[in-house]
Amino acid sequence: MIHKYLRSVGFSECKTRKDINEILNVAIGSANERAYTTIDNDVLYAEYNAYFGDRIGINIRGEYTEDNKFIYDYYFPFIKGRGETSYDDITVEPQFEKQSYAGVLDDYRIGVSIIFYLQNIIPYMKLLYTDRLPIKGTSLTLSGLSTSGTILMPLQKDEVQVRKAINYNMRKNRMLAEARKGNEQAIEHLTIDDMDTYNIVRRKMKDEDVYSVVETYFMPYGVECDLYSILGEITTCEKITNTYTKEDVYFMTLNVNDLVFDVCINAKDLIGEPEEGRRFKGVIWLQGFVNYPE
Repeated sequence: MIHKYLRSVGFSECKTRKDINEILNVAIGSANERAYTTIDNDVLYAEYNAYFGDRIGINIRGEYTEDNKFIYDYYFPFIKGRGETSYDDITVEPQFEKQSYAGVLDDYRIGVSIIFYLQNIIPYMKLLYTDRLPIKGTSLTLSGLSTSGTILMPLQKDEVQVRKAINYNMRKNRMLAEARKGNEQAIEHLTIDDMDTYNIVRRKMKDEDVYSVVETYFMPYGVECDLYSILGEITTCEKITNTYTKEDVYFMTLNVNDLVFDVCINAKDLIGEPEEGRRFKGVIWLQGFVNYPE
């Protein structure tokens, strides 16, 4: 099967099994990062990262046979995010169809559990098979791949409105943190805030477009648990060229509901010109890199 999100990192013309086999052979032979661990019955499991541009590439996972031959199990395209998105506790759950894992993050800024595809499984598997879980002191770097997106202009706000928005977000985050601890007064304040927001949006929607009212959002999309529909402000943007195909992709850092993470999309799939301050709207496949303490 050709992975749907290969085009996000510059492989839009990879359409046949022959094409992907050629790319995987190159990736395995020239992998920039390699990690290994021993799993059930002393099987050596490996994870290779091959970069085809700055922070974009393909991850190949598989195991070694008794005669030291690598047999790949599956692959996926990835974007190596920058910075740290969250320091909250993370739960990791196995996926049943293959040796892969999904992470779950309960972040109060979003208000729902965020499910992401775990990029670096070897450190987790080492902890798992040596009974060292759970482990404290981790952080999470989120990132996303998109196959379609649109650039929207920013909302016009003066300095007073910007300060009010910052103060409101800080206050709301404090309330959400208190609500998670069971503070009934904080829960009541948040409920009233949500009702007020709903009434304001409903009133404005009679005369305004939804994207002139809603500045950012982060919502589950479809039936797959790690797909999200997002609208976020672009804080940085750069164009990256895939070194193998010479296709251009956009690498954008977004602020979505105060979550900051990177998103990559093929230039062919993006409508509009991305610039700092503008907004990106699209569907992303959410990935996550867990930074384990040394």
